Amino acid sequence: MGSKQAMARAVFLAAFGAFALLALGAGGLHAAPKQPATKEPPAQTPANAGQAKPNQLDLKRELPSPYSANAQGAQPTTANPNADAAYGAYQRGRYVTAFREATRRIETNPKDAAAMTLLGELYNQGLGVKQDPKRAHEWYRLAAAQNDANAMASLGLMAMDGRGQPKDEKAGRVWLEQAARKGQPSASYNLALIQLASDKPADLAAAVANFRTAAEAEVPAAQYALGVLYLQGKGVPKDTTQAAQWFRRAADNGDLGAEVEFAIRLFNGDGVPKDEARAARYFLHAAQRGNAIAQNRIAKLYVAGRGVPKNLVEAAAWNLAAASQGRSDAGLDQATAGLNPEERKRAEVLAADRASLSP
Repeated sequence: MGSKQAMARAVFLAAFGAFALLALGAGGLHAAPKQPATKEPPAQTPANAGQAKPNQLDLKRELPSPYSANAQGAQPTTANPNADAAYGAYQRGRYVTAFREATRRIETNPKDAAAMTLLGELYNQGLGVKQDPKRAHEWYRLAAAQNDANAMASLGLMAMDGRGQPKDEKAGRVWLEQAARKGQPSASYNLALIQLASDKPADLAAAVANFRTAAEAEVPAAQYALGVLYLQGKGVPKDTTQAAQWFRRAADNGDLGAEVEFAIRLFNGDGVPKDEARAARYFLHAAQRGNAIAQNRIAKLYVAGRGVPKNLVEAAAWNLAAASQGRSDAGLDQATAGLNPEERKRAEVLAADRASLSP
């Protein structure tokens, strides 16, 4: 998960707090509701989240570009890469060609909003041209004047961040609201994050609706957010089945925190039929992607032989990998203390390899 995703996740969790995680106790593996539900290991906390800034709400690249392969809500004129040379070039990473083709389209049709938005994106990201937020802002404004929702969403983020223009959070929210009313997924998600900061019940209800819009458009961060809301009963009736379903969708769309949460639901049979083997697969996949919580949990499963064959070398290796990210576990240390020198060495080699997986 990138630093911007980590910041957005931190904003969300700050609003809604902790929830259950998997823990190992005398009775085996169980849910521990009082345990902090930090979704990311220490390496991904806001304090060291790269260039992300709190006042951004970490919105910019949390979601796909309007012209990326899995973006939703793109303008009809760009929906088919095979029929659109500018969009197709962008999809293939041929940004100079995309710039040239988009410019050609505008010369042919000065009101081509999709081409204007694409030029804004290229200037905003510095793809094929020198990065120039002011030029990006100009193209987005022209596209927004043609009612392009993707351009409106980008203008909202730029205004809130003071990028290419003076910072203006009020104007940024207005742009996001306009785009969200058109069903633009990234605007809906980002607006929902802003609404979570409010203590007004109406804003919470609106946030749920906006998260749902983005979630139905397969935005994984929004699907994860809905899972948390259903799990806690915040803004929606508490429903562990709905929570598990949204965590599954987010996990299958690549959300790392959701992989861990869905694995927990699977292991505990919470809102979904209990399936320890399937839970272990989700934990293992998230662990392999560098999530320290998943590394800790799969280590516990290897110790207990639950969902996976008992394997203390694997347990020690994953425990060491998690510990390298600051997630130490005295219980796992004790459980794997009996390894012989050769086994310990193998575990350390595996852990060193896995440490490189850390996000």
